[in-house]
Amino acid sequence: MVDTVICIPARYGSTRFPGKPLIDINGQSLLSHVCDVAKKASQLLPNVTCLVATDDERIRHHAMELGVHAVMTSPDIPCGTDRVFQAVSQYPTTPKWVINLQGDAPLIPVSMIQQVIEALRDNSLEHSDIVSPVVPLTWQSLDELVEHKLENPFSGTTAIIGPDSRFLWFSKNIIPAIRKRDDSNPEDLSPIFQHVGLYGFRMEALEKVVSMPSTKYENLEGLEQLRWLENGIAMRALIYPSKEAGVFAGVDTPGDAERVRQLLTNNT
Repeated sequence: MVDTVICIPARYGSTRFPGKPLIDINGQSLLSHVCDVAKKASQLLPNVTCLVATDDERIRHHAMELGVHAVMTSPDIPCGTDRVFQAVSQYPTTPKWVINLQGDAPLIPVSMIQQVIEALRDNSLEHSDIVSPVVPLTWQSLDELVEHKLENPFSGTTAIIGPDSRFLWFSKNIIPAIRKRDDSNPEDLSPIFQHVGLYGFRMEALEKVVSMPSTKYENLEGLEQLRWLENGIAMRALIYPSKEAGVFAGVDTPGDAERVRQLLTNNT
């Protein structure tokens, strides 16, 4: 019996990038790339299924063509997590765990999704309501992120993590600020973690966070996870080591889409 749903929120009416899930990325739609990742992850573990949550009939129809079940959700839903909850609530049985795989994240590794599911199932990150991955940046990767943000300041999120793996804060700025760099070797790790837009929820936690009103810092940064932190939700980081951290960032702008096209071309 299915106990885990990988849900992909795919909204047509994005303010910054309308129709984003259907744009072409090297011969496939953006949604198609994300669904491929979700389907591969669901095949690695038992009792996992995939679901697309959308506000547009064109996207629902396309998802069904891709072999992924899709449900319609309200176009007035304010954020992806609320859309995921509304979609999962329509599922015939209530799952124990829900994975929010954002519909604009085509380069998230299958193994990263697998590790999030396993962390929830075996409670390896103790007392976690929500699990989400981060990637430690090398000094070189950090410089690349700084350069990227000159043209796309709201693309890419960084996070501060406590010694118990608990998230302390997120920002579209690069945090923490570094007063003195020790970057003599560009391959060494910096103290900066880049957040990856992938979330694993206990179903009870998902129900809880969608009932919370928006908060001050959520609205300022445009990051819904700050609402969870401001309300004391136990959210823990799964550190995913990689020397290619930047490739996991989502497609927020047409410039991001071009970057993903180039990355896919280079990796083929």
